[in-house]
Amino acid sequence: MLYEQIVGQTEAKGRLLKMVNESRVPHALLFSGKEGSGNLPAAIAFAQHLYCKNPTPQGACGSCISCNKVSKLIHPDLHFVFPIAKSKDVKSSNDLIKEFREAFLQHPYLSLNDWFNELSAENKQPIIPVEESNDVLRKLSYTSYEGSYKIMIIWQPEKMNAEAANKLLKILEEPPEQTIFILVSTQPDQLLPTIFSRVQQIPFYSCTEKEISEALITNYKVNSEVARQTEMLANGNYGEAVSLLTHNDDSVSFLNNFQSFMRLALKFDCNKALQWIDENAVIGREKQKQFFQYGLEVFRDSLMYNYGDKNLVRLSGQEKLFLEKFAPFITRKNYEILVEEFNNNYYYIERNANPKILFMNLILKTNELINLK
Repeated sequence: MLYEQIVGQTEAKGRLLKMVNESRVPHALLFSGKEGSGNLPAAIAFAQHLYCKNPTPQGACGSCISCNKVSKLIHPDLHFVFPIAKSKDVKSSNDLIKEFREAFLQHPYLSLNDWFNELSAENKQPIIPVEESNDVLRKLSYTSYEGSYKIMIIWQPEKMNAEAANKLLKILEEPPEQTIFILVSTQPDQLLPTIFSRVQQIPFYSCTEKEISEALITNYKVNSEVARQTEMLANGNYGEAVSLLTHNDDSVSFLNNFQSFMRLALKFDCNKALQWIDENAVIGREKQKQFFQYGLEVFRDSLMYNYGDKNLVRLSGQEKLFLEKFAPFITRKNYEILVEEFNNNYYYIERNANPKILFMNLILKTNELINLK
């Protein structure tokens, strides 16, 4: 993984480059940022830079033997800890390292939800158990294989149980020589304050719309309209943008599907509603999430169209023509409740709610809210 493969994050990448170039690398770092910010791939890129045999002013060379090992996550001095669904066969990250490598190499902007989907463990509680701390101590007690740093990347450290977190704290207080800890967190506020105080934080911010759009055009060769619509739904999360793009089916149009839903909500027809529900119940969770995200964007632009600056409306083309007719139905009375309903249903879909029950309930509630006088 190279710094140039990470979308945006100019400030964070600059700080990491400076640390390595000046040989002033702290023993414990916290890469904090929301999902899709790139803090996990940045941790790999940083490790690759540290191990590189022929570094350049821009980072790792990307072609030496050490770079090749890190890029495949098989460098012997690079270790990982990550959340697991604990069972009689899975006690620690060691038991799932092969699966983790495959998941990351396929999707570097891996989210916790993506990871548990890979494990078919969506309904289980992600945890970093106390056994991990014992493994960390054991691994770091070994001599470095290649005479350089031993690097321990802990992804989602906020998932450590209390006993594991307290053991990690002791290691951070007295780290082994030539050892670097990189904590990669999406919710740093959930870390123990004593751990937070012993790490140097590198913040990663949500990607801008322009950064996501340009990356999609460059990496996936999509046209500017597809890139715009995708980044609009991603809400600063590049990983989500890639997921939306790669799961998108041209036969399911965001606009057409939302229009159909709203026509049903405006004038309820039971038979047509059941048909729409049957069609959308089987399109998969990712497309169902896309539907709710798209609806939230339309509501936002409708409110802006009605009460704000029309120049700030992001929809264009056919979407804007639809908005001109639809916007009058979104008012100060129903906007907040509609947004809350769509947000809640996005949450329920992520947690495997029954889509048929969920969509029927949403149509009926939207019917009531859209026709609110």
